[in-house]
Amino acid sequence: MTAPGTELQRIMRALEESGMTVEAVEDGALVRNGESRVALFAEPDPQGGVIVRLHLDLDLYVEEDALPDILMGMNLLNQGLDYGALNLDPVDDEEAGDDTPLTFAVLGRSVLWLRDLGSSELERLREHLRRFEAEVTEAVERTLHGSKGMSA
Repeated sequence: MTAPGTELQRIMRALEESGMTVEAVEDGALVRNGESRVALFAEPDPQGGVIVRLHLDLDLYVEEDALPDILMGMNLLNQGLDYGALNLDPVDDEEAGDDTPLTFAVLGRSVLWLRDLGSSELERLREHLRRFEAEVTEAVERTLHGSKGMSA
């Protein structure tokens, strides 16, 4: 049995060695690639291997009254994504009153199962991480800057 955090530490070391900027945060890591930052979390899979979860904060926020239009647009965007999906997470605003509409953050998320932490699987993680960030960012930017942009 390996000590907790060992998988994450090995992944962080491998990403750093490949030239990525990686910093430990709470129970995960922050991987910087240019302007974007992907949060990475790793945990052993009870059936073997390692489960890696990726979260990309897009700094996009949607108010509750715009949800029907946004959900339809996100559904269409998700159909074209191969390496992740867009999700909405409620923003916890403790200062907001009970009658204040909820706000949701738009996040990119992905999950990858690694058979082990050998060099070929870590290379697969690096490629997945790169493609996930590029694909989600490109899809959102294309939508926001296109003629039929998302209105949030």
